Amino acid sequence: MGSVGEPGAVNDAVEGVDAVVHLAARADVVDSITNPVASFDANVVQTFEVLEAARVAGVERFVLASSNAVLGAAEPPVDETTLPKPISPYGASKLAGEAYCAAYSVSYGMAACALRFSNVFGPYSLHKKSVVAAWLRASLTGRPLVVHGDGRQTRDYIYVDDLATALCAAMDAPAADVAGEVFQTGTGQETSLNALAQTISRVSGRTPDIIHGPPRTGDVERNASRVGKAERLLGFRASVELDDGLERTARWWERALSDPHLAGIEPQAASGSV
Repeated sequence: MGSVGEPGAVNDAVEGVDAVVHLAARADVVDSITNPVASFDANVVQTFEVLEAARVAGVERFVLASSNAVLGAAEPPVDETTLPKPISPYGASKLAGEAYCAAYSVSYGMAACALRFSNVFGPYSLHKKSVVAAWLRASLTGRPLVVHGDGRQTRDYIYVDDLATALCAAMDAPAADVAGEVFQTGTGQETSLNALAQTISRVSGRTPDIIHGPPRTGDVERNASRVGKAERLLGFRASVELDDGLERTARWWERALSDPHLAGIEPQAASGSV
């Protein structure tokens, strides 16, 4: 185990393996605006170093965790033909990773592809700053839900089990179907923050106050994916409904927050390990 910023750890991790799934990232839009250098280092430089180490080691397949943030404020539903136009350093950094995967596929014959994650949620998320994690923590501990803006902003929320299925599908699909490709990885369902807040209140069994603050720089107004390409080439379609996934996640949060060994874990800027 080691950091993706440690070349020795990366080289050891890729030695003798057939495939790499690269999830490590500094995954926060606001953080990338505050600290664009750290975002670039983690998401561009270190991604390139992992990809290059994989090439040198003869790894045949590489799957990169990308993001819909590469598409910026494009009108949803978006798909793989939508012109990338990031509006945050985070989105720009993920677009660079996609470009290197495409280049390495053609230049070196590596079946490298990128999955553009929609908003992922699920258990084991005490360390996450995502809206679902933040709001479940707040609701279950008696604090208000903070909405940045009017709450009409929309997102495409995908449960973590579905995302894991998509990653496995990208690993198992024929190399010719994935090499150099990008896949939208979501549900195709558009949900507003206001609707999400209501559902989180219901599954948590609480009625938290809702506080509206100013919109955050770099946040897009709407987001939802067309997922036909992933279904066609990877055989993937999300199966967990939002309400069901939030119910499962809320029950996990209840257990975690009652565990003194877990309750003290605080959210932090994401970084990577191998």
